[in-house]
Amino acid sequence: IIDNLLHANHGVIKSKKEIHAIGHRMVHGAEIFTHPVIITEAVIEQTRKCCKLAPLHNPANLIGIESALEILPGIPQCGIYDTAFHQTMPKHAYLYSIPMSLYKKHGIRRYGFHGTSHQFVSEQAADLLKMDYKKMKIITCHLGNGSSIAAIKYGKSVDTSMGMTPLEGLMMGTRSGDIDPALIQFIAEEEKMSAADVTNILLNKKSGMLGVTGISNDMRDVHEAIAKGNLDAKAGLDIFCYRLKKYIGSYIAAMNGVDVIVFTGGIGELDDIVREHTMSELDWLGIKIDNKVNEGRKFEVTMLSTPDSKVKVMVIPTNEEFMIARETAKLVNDMKHSEK
Repeated sequence: IIDNLLHANHGVIKSKKEIHAIGHRMVHGAEIFTHPVIITEAVIEQTRKCCKLAPLHNPANLIGIESALEILPGIPQCGIYDTAFHQTMPKHAYLYSIPMSLYKKHGIRRYGFHGTSHQFVSEQAADLLKMDYKKMKIITCHLGNGSSIAAIKYGKSVDTSMGMTPLEGLMMGTRSGDIDPALIQFIAEEEKMSAADVTNILLNKKSGMLGVTGISNDMRDVHEAIAKGNLDAKAGLDIFCYRLKKYIGSYIAAMNGVDVIVFTGGIGELDDIVREHTMSELDWLGIKIDNKVNEGRKFEVTMLSTPDSKVKVMVIPTNEEFMIARETAKLVNDMKHSEK
């Protein structure tokens, strides 16, 4: 990365001295990190303790931090945690209906992910609509190979679809999303697998769109198969959109209304068919979509709803890198002011 930044032809800086701070996207901060932090040895150790909650992501995040500390010693480093934005959820939204002792002992609860993206697009929606963020009810749909939806009420996340891990919630590229928990034992016994393999291999890597269609985790391949008459591909699309619509409906009920619904992420931004299917038959809520605008939408911010729609529906490209840079700059500036 440093070599590319300094590259004579396509680099953006001439010296490492031009780097004033480094921002790291961190996946899981449990209940320890409720906001971005300056990285210290204590932060590294606390993040290491969270590895059991995100065994695929947190170790890689820590490698990035350790490498940056070695290459750029003395440069402030900041951790921006994917789970932090959702730490405002009320207890009734984040607790599972399992023995309370398990939550108190192991921290088993809903944490949610994609927080940086949900925060960015919800704030952007308020800015673009010239509305007060802290007086709005917003539903954000981050749809990609990993997908999640969030309910944001008066500037705070009050619910989200991913749980203690990113496996819960919506149907995804290779992840199952919500299932009957008893399926794990049933599949393990019937398929002669361990429970760990059912979770880590089958439900995480071989389910979702890939599992249902038997074709691909890429929605573009699914659309091509549907055009050729593949019924399993059609089932995959129908399940994906139906589950998304169910979550949207439940979050509207949970917030007692909604002002704007935002689509973002690779699928949310680029797949007009998914948006159309998901938003269909919601006219009873006063939601009206301009299908021509939806079909013609390219890469920019787009208002999909008609002028007389009671609920605004938008596509807003996410920019997690901007959020990480913004929070890093704020942290470092605050640190410098506190030292004066």
